Amino acid sequence: MQENEKDIQKLNNRFRELAEKSFQQNLFTFTGFLGLSEQDAFFRLERELSYAGCTLFGGRENAERRMLRFGSPQEFGYDVPFPIVCIHIRPVAAKFADSLSHRDFLGALMNLGIERSTLGDIMVGDKEAYLFCADSMGDYICEQLTQVRHTSVTCAITENFEEIPMEEPVRQRIQVSSPRVDALLAKVYNKSRSDCLELFRAGRVFVDGRLCESNSRLLKGGETVNARGFGKFVYTGQAGETRKGKLNVEVAVFR
Repeated sequence: MQENEKDIQKLNNRFRELAEKSFQQNLFTFTGFLGLSEQDAFFRLERELSYAGCTLFGGRENAERRMLRFGSPQEFGYDVPFPIVCIHIRPVAAKFADSLSHRDFLGALMNLGIERSTLGDIMVGDKEAYLFCADSMGDYICEQLTQVRHTSVTCAITENFEEIPMEEPVRQRIQVSSPRVDALLAKVYNKSRSDCLELFRAGRVFVDGRLCESNSRLLKGGETVNARGFGKFVYTGQAGETRKGKLNVEVAVFR
């Protein structure tokens, strides 16, 4: 058995363990933050685990990295929020701060010896960032994260989500012969069909959080395509045909 298969099997066993514990003890149980591949592993077990009540949430709407909660407020008669906090990371002196990327912030956090599963999405703004993380790590990060690259930073837990920078997608209209996922990938990222096929073979294409194994899959309006290493886009839908029978389709591309 390959190492990756062992990891997936271990993760599946963890899902089953948490679901059973929640069901038997009438309490909410949580995973850490799950990446796209880990969420896909859950989706493959979703029907089996549905008896325990399953909810995914990452601290904000449309979060990419999300925690999985087992337990039903309707069944239990009470509710428990996801153990997630948001940390505002900003330079001590903005005037002298570097222009910092998602990779810069993530690298600084990982250098603290933090497990990736305790970290959710990082929303990067102008020389600052908002980090969603497990509440158990909030105080530690606020105390220990003092520098990102060459920039001194300060951190504070915040509940003012209105300040969090929202990704504004670039809306595009493109022409394709059909709304196949590989056709849209090729157009959006200016890749050949053969290049796109390699993304599918490498397991790097996800549709609405689920691994997409068929490059000929037809997309439906509102579905989100994530190509790891390139970005994501939302397929908005068709907007008519050309005289030559091509489809005009609309997408919202996140860079």
